[in-house]
Amino acid sequence: MVELADGTAPSRQGTFFGEPRALAYLSFTEAWERFSYYGMAALLVLYMSQALFLPGRIGNVAGFATFRAGLESVFGPLSTLGLASQIYGLYTGFVYFTPVFGGLIADRWLGRRNAVILGAILMSAGHLAMAFDQSFLLALFLLIVGCGLLKGNISTQVGQLYAEDDGPGRTRGYSIFSMGINVGATLGPLICGLLAQIYGWHAGFGLAGILMLTGLATYLAGYRTLSEETPKANQTKAVGAPLDAKQWRVIGALVVAMALTVPQSVAYYQNSSIGLVWIDAHVNLDAFGFHIPTSWFNSIDPFISIVFVPVLIALWRWQNKHGGEPNEVMKISLGAWMAAIANFIVAVGCILTVRVPAIFPVIYDVLLGVAFLYYWPPLLALISRAAPSGLKATLIGAAFLSLFVGNILVGWVGTFYEHMTPANFWTLEGGIAVIGGVLAFLLAKPLNRVLSGVEN
Repeated sequence: MVELADGTAPSRQGTFFGEPRALAYLSFTEAWERFSYYGMAALLVLYMSQALFLPGRIGNVAGFATFRAGLESVFGPLSTLGLASQIYGLYTGFVYFTPVFGGLIADRWLGRRNAVILGAILMSAGHLAMAFDQSFLLALFLLIVGCGLLKGNISTQVGQLYAEDDGPGRTRGYSIFSMGINVGATLGPLICGLLAQIYGWHAGFGLAGILMLTGLATYLAGYRTLSEETPKANQTKAVGAPLDAKQWRVIGALVVAMALTVPQSVAYYQNSSIGLVWIDAHVNLDAFGFHIPTSWFNSIDPFISIVFVPVLIALWRWQNKHGGEPNEVMKISLGAWMAAIANFIVAVGCILTVRVPAIFPVIYDVLLGVAFLYYWPPLLALISRAAPSGLKATLIGAAFLSLFVGNILVGWVGTFYEHMTPANFWTLEGGIAVIGGVLAFLLAKPLNRVLSGVEN
């Protein structure tokens, strides 16, 4: 095994779309992992609200009575749909909370490669446990812990493939990596959703577990192509090189940039929660004698994110040559405005007709797919470029805390759905994204000055 103690990027022997060969293993691993995750997530709220939480079945879940009592002591009495929305928000939130600890564990003890392997094993076990009612809560716990070890660390390994001063290359790398995310996110809801419609919920969940094991095998196949700083080297840096005032300002600016993505996360991730409930109840899903599985709509935005990667890379390169490429924070602002427009379009569809044509949620998800590319890959690239050495995995893990907060809010905002008209609910979601777009626009220049080392 090759261990780098100085943090230099590994040699570019062989290429993958012109990028380091190791990016292929990371991208395909993430594709399988996201296939399993989004395949399960697209079923989760519908499964809970239409099957698992119904009288006569909810008692099968080990420990659920105590768990529900704890939730209602905090959030008040919850209807079946409110309970499903709140659990979905907590689950997806904590999936993005634990990576900060996974990054810290990798930086200090396990190393990133071993942390990713352990995380993949735990996630595989969690997906397989979803195939049984009794182990529902255990499954969510295993998935949360496993994702904490995998997500931030595999994202950090993408940044390690590039030299510290190769910002454009790093952005390309993360955009290609996001293609792997979105290939999995596209196919997962399609295939797992179809299996669930034909053979039952647990068939879809079981396939998700098999796919996660495939992701683990892919990562192991590329293990030796991945270089990393040793935990010992990171500990030496932490002891021998305390952070100076400038580095602390950079960390503060990165935390602000992370926080700016929260409103867009609320507007974006609702498509996998109440968005599916709304589509199931209010959208005409019959076409040419076929009833479209509701979960299939969750494949649209990741598919668009795949298609638009080369388009946006070409656009950003053109803008860069002509001195007009937006900085990372400005891209986050643009993504928030796109998410706002997507939600407002759904609100318009609700106002125009009771049985909404499928074209409205299709346009909604198309815009969200482009919006994703304008906010998540640029945020990861920004942190990987600007974060102090030795803290990159920890801070990329911390970036997932923005998704933790966003998804907790997704669950909480989702509980309002039953008490509002659909048009008002989607207008509320669009308004939340507008707040994020305005704040990011106003802070883009001052944050860029700090993160670029130009503070005069």
